[in-house]
Amino acid sequence: MAVELNHTIIHSRDKRESAEFLAHVLGLGIGAEWGPFIQLDMSNGVALDFVTLPAKMAESIVPQHYAFLISDEEFDAAFERIRARGITYYADPQMQRVNEINHEHSGRGLYFRDPSGHGMEIITRPYGHTEDA
Repeated sequence: MAVELNHTIIHSRDKRESAEFLAHVLGLGIGAEWGPFIQLDMSNGVALDFVTLPAKMAESIVPQHYAFLISDEEFDAAFERIRARGITYYADPQMQRVNEINHEHSGRGLYFRDPSGHGMEIITRPYGHTEDA
């Protein structure tokens, strides 16, 4: 039996703002609005469905973490879009090393927040990767 993640719902203060923000950073297009969702399709078939929470609920969004494995070329392009837009980025998940990238797992990575406060990460190598592996 093959089990795959098909989609997940990301709670947002404004689904369009959040979907467009992440799509811009990753260089993706957004899907059409479908019911209460705006979908962002990843190349591995997983969809991120952004939904706007009612105002009272949106105040208490629990930040989640989303990590995206991208190529070195995609990282360069995303990093340039992040810097061009003035988005604060960090080298570490605690978000202490401001405006630095990391070189963990024989690659590069960085963290940033989306408009709803979720922690986003882009990496060029999966965790545990080494040049010798």
